[in-house]
Amino acid sequence: MPLINMPEFTGSLLADFTARGAPRVDTPVIQPAEPFLDMAGEDLRRRIFLTESETGESLCLRPEFTIPVCLSHIETATGTPKRYSYLGEVFRQRRDGSNEFYQAGIEDLGETATASADARAINDAVGILATLLPGRTLSVMVGDQAVFEAVVKTLGLPSGWQKRLIQAFGDSQHLDQLLHKLASPQIASGLDATSQALITAGDEAGLIAYIDQTMQDTGYSTNASRSPREIAARLKEKLSLSETRLDEKALTVLRDFLALELPLSDAAKALTDFASAAGLNLGSALGQFEERIAAMAQLGLDISRITYRAAFGRPLDYYTGLVFEVSQLDQTAVLAGGGRFDRLLTLLGAKDTIPAVGFSLWLDRIELARSR
Repeated sequence: MPLINMPEFTGSLLADFTARGAPRVDTPVIQPAEPFLDMAGEDLRRRIFLTESETGESLCLRPEFTIPVCLSHIETATGTPKRYSYLGEVFRQRRDGSNEFYQAGIEDLGETATASADARAINDAVGILATLLPGRTLSVMVGDQAVFEAVVKTLGLPSGWQKRLIQAFGDSQHLDQLLHKLASPQIASGLDATSQALITAGDEAGLIAYIDQTMQDTGYSTNASRSPREIAARLKEKLSLSETRLDEKALTVLRDFLALELPLSDAAKALTDFASAAGLNLGSALGQFEERIAAMAQLGLDISRITYRAAFGRPLDYYTGLVFEVSQLDQTAVLAGGGRFDRLLTLLGAKDTIPAVGFSLWLDRIELARSR
């Protein structure tokens, strides 16, 4: 029995999902924890309710639906393209409201016309909310993980720094901290003088031997941790990252990009002008961005009333392209949010690459908005 009441509008919502070609799929409330811990992002990992099976397997209460729906798709070996909808309880520690609440949404798996699929996801989210909240003015914010990654990869940073920046996308405070470190390199913490000297001298064999001896002297078992070689590689990366400095011109380019915020109708030209002025080649990311805008306009979405913000992301690590959120105009509560996650199904075990896009609806927030 659910501990909270299901919103009264869920019957019409499920009918809407079916009309959009997305039949409902059920997933277990108890899920393996590993996929969420590995792929969901730091923000969600901190708020998961964990438990353990009798055999010691890490389990969790379902904190979101995208990963369970993808796992179900892989397990049932269903062909693509395939659309699924879902509706049920999710469990996560929240800063406001109940730790148990209802989510619904659509996942669109295997559609190779990615621009059209992206546009349809936004159009579906807006259309569903317009039906549930008649007469309300909705605000849509979009970003693009792929465009941000394309900018970062042109700056000539080590792969470790690229990974840090990409994982911080959408978290403005964390991103600002990383940019500050790039402007003013820090001393690597936790690195003793001997290790630093061996790394600086390029003596990898000596570093591994030194780590191995230190582990033996302290009784630290390699069976319970990383090997001396793995630790050596990590220490080398740590020193390299701490010593990396991005020149002022490149920092200015990155900050100028992150400051972009304008109507989506003007965004493609703004990105083209930005890339030209900075001498950057954004490659296919910019082309896909333009194709998506055209597909959105073709569906009848008013792209002049949608906002593009270059620094906008969502706190889940599996997004690869489009990210978006929908709220009521002048309200902070996000009512729907989603994006593209083309790498997720492969990471979860799919044999072939499956492009994917989807969105979630926060039903408790929608219910509160309806009551107002």
